[in-house]
Amino acid sequence: MVMIEKSKADALENVAVIGLGYVGLPVAVSLSKNYGKIVGFDINAKRVQQLSDGIDTTNEVAETDLSSSQLVITDDPTDLSKTTFYIVAVPTPIDASCQPDLSALKGACEIIAPYLKSNDLVVFESTVYPGVTEEYCADILEQESSLKSGTDFFLGYSPERINPGDKKNTFEQIVKVISAQTPEAIERMKDVYGSAVIAGLFEASSIKAAETAKVIENTQRDLNIALMNELSIICNRLSIRTQDVLKAASTKWNFLNFEPGLVGGHCIGVDPYYLTAKAESIGYTPNVILAGRKINDSMSDYIASHVSNSVSQTPAKIGVWGVTFKENIPDLRHSKSIEICKSLKNQGHNVLIHDPMIDDNMDLEKYAITLSNLDDFQDLDALIISVSHKLYKKMDISQITSRLKKNGLLVDIKSLFSPEDIDPTYRYWSL
Repeated sequence: MVMIEKSKADALENVAVIGLGYVGLPVAVSLSKNYGKIVGFDINAKRVQQLSDGIDTTNEVAETDLSSSQLVITDDPTDLSKTTFYIVAVPTPIDASCQPDLSALKGACEIIAPYLKSNDLVVFESTVYPGVTEEYCADILEQESSLKSGTDFFLGYSPERINPGDKKNTFEQIVKVISAQTPEAIERMKDVYGSAVIAGLFEASSIKAAETAKVIENTQRDLNIALMNELSIICNRLSIRTQDVLKAASTKWNFLNFEPGLVGGHCIGVDPYYLTAKAESIGYTPNVILAGRKINDSMSDYIASHVSNSVSQTPAKIGVWGVTFKENIPDLRHSKSIEICKSLKNQGHNVLIHDPMIDDNMDLEKYAITLSNLDDFQDLDALIISVSHKLYKKMDISQITSRLKKNGLLVDIKSLFSPEDIDPTYRYWSL
């Protein structure tokens, strides 16, 4: 792999970041510190006001970093009129049928198009399937602006690699893949991204190659976790502890360090469907990828069924700790922990939910959950530690098991503890 060294800009671009969520905000703040004044645009007026007040509800950017940056935060499209370099970082989710939902991407293109000028560069960071940038997005921009892609304005693609909650592998510390329609556009991307990304830039051979690289990164993780989840199901039936197997196997030099667990959120559980949808559109059924998705999507029901079958009565009093899609972030999108709660409720159980990362100001009704205080978790038939938030990891095991009835079940999905840690008064189970 040939790394591209950071280069100095001959003339500063007028940069705007479209979408100030988990991806766009860190990108915008970092560039505003290292490159110069940046416009940060979002259609959510509430989000814009919060960020203007120094509050990032995603917890990705500190208040001090927001206040010290040269970021101009706005929901007024006219503030984009002087932009020469657009970075689009809007969500690309899936719909109820697991098909790509490009509505936010379409909306971003429609916002940008009226302000497109000769020689402007539009770079997309949103996860897409191969061809979206040069076909789907180009078509919208051309229709709405009456300009021609590759002649009047230019396109680039630089897949986001933001890992929510990760304060080590930040935007600046992760190699940035870049691609564009022309060598001149690549040079402009080097100037802008190279001003902030310390880890270096890598030039992909084409925009489609970069788009495909993004979806395969998360697809690979999805498949490896699916293998571990299938292993855990087999081990459970054989009365073998999965962690004991993985510890033994990991002594081999080339064994990949993956563990079983819940796969939710807006990346690993979503991105593979972008690749499978494109594959199916060209007449190929991606059997391995879809099999991995099937296993990972089924784990919440598998866990709920095991718990329900392990309690002695219905309704049982069951506690669930952690319902965000991963540890230490306030994001509920595609949370498999919420699916566990729903499944247990549908089986007639009384389910109490706690999560230190979310509060009543969040849209909890959308997810049909109600939070309880930790003090309410007493005399439980079962307690599921579903997400390994820092608060739970800091607790002594006796503080946890004391909330269970005699012979109550502790379900430790992420294997924070081992069976030897548990008082024999209680039962223990993990993936």
